[in-house]
Amino acid sequence: MADGDGAAASGKLAEHSTGGGEKGLPRRGKASSGRTLNTAQIPLVASHPEVYEPCDDSFALVDALLSDKAQLLALQPRLCMEVGCGSGYVITSLAIMLRQLASGTQYLATDINKHAAETTQATLEAHGVHADVMVTDIVSGLEKRLAGMVDVVVINPPYVPTPEEEIGCKGIASSWAGGLNGRQVIDRILPAVREILSERGWLYMVALEDNDPLDICHLMSEMGYASRVVLKRCTEEESLFVLKFWRDPHTSTNASPRSPKSESWFSQLPFKSLWHKGS
Repeated sequence: MADGDGAAASGKLAEHSTGGGEKGLPRRGKASSGRTLNTAQIPLVASHPEVYEPCDDSFALVDALLSDKAQLLALQPRLCMEVGCGSGYVITSLAIMLRQLASGTQYLATDINKHAAETTQATLEAHGVHADVMVTDIVSGLEKRLAGMVDVVVINPPYVPTPEEEIGCKGIASSWAGGLNGRQVIDRILPAVREILSERGWLYMVALEDNDPLDICHLMSEMGYASRVVLKRCTEEESLFVLKFWRDPHTSTNASPRSPKSESWFSQLPFKSLWHKGS
């Protein structure tokens, strides 16, 4: 959690009772700017009333990436991707961390919320880094083009246990509504991400204790992935885990083969940023 003159943000699962006994919506809010020059700066992060702002879960994911920065630089990823980019805080932070790799790394971000795509693009531009930003559900429409190509995937998924009918809601609710045990969206994300990860690819994902992180690791193990907990953080409302997954060479899988390398591999992908400032 960030320190400073602003009030610290709560995570997606801030439960507060209302007069009618109805479950309250997650509280959210920006933290102060006193983090690190290796990450996106909070005052430069764009905002929109229908976009989830950086909170404890966002900071936990970025802190986990920071703890792995040396390994990420050594990996020299060619393509990094965030699924569910929200405000753009995470993908921007990752691009800043890896900036010393110069033009050797490309970035892609997706979100089902068009306002999130716009906000992410504004955050990227404010920090002088670039990513292609698309409005889509997880990686819908990109599966074949990205199969086996992504070296780093980062995800802060909708993990809050909610009624099933809340899944697929438009706007900010899409950032937290996770259905039964908070797993319904997560369980759709994992096999989709498996198809786009490269043979040397890493997945970093936030999970709530209620999501049963051990079961998530077991499911990924069945897909041929080893795992570890990079970071665990407890807040007033939730216990957060940042899980890291990578292919286990000792486990046979039916994963898609990695696409052949090409000097212009990214430029050949038939898509461009969906939204740019001024368009």
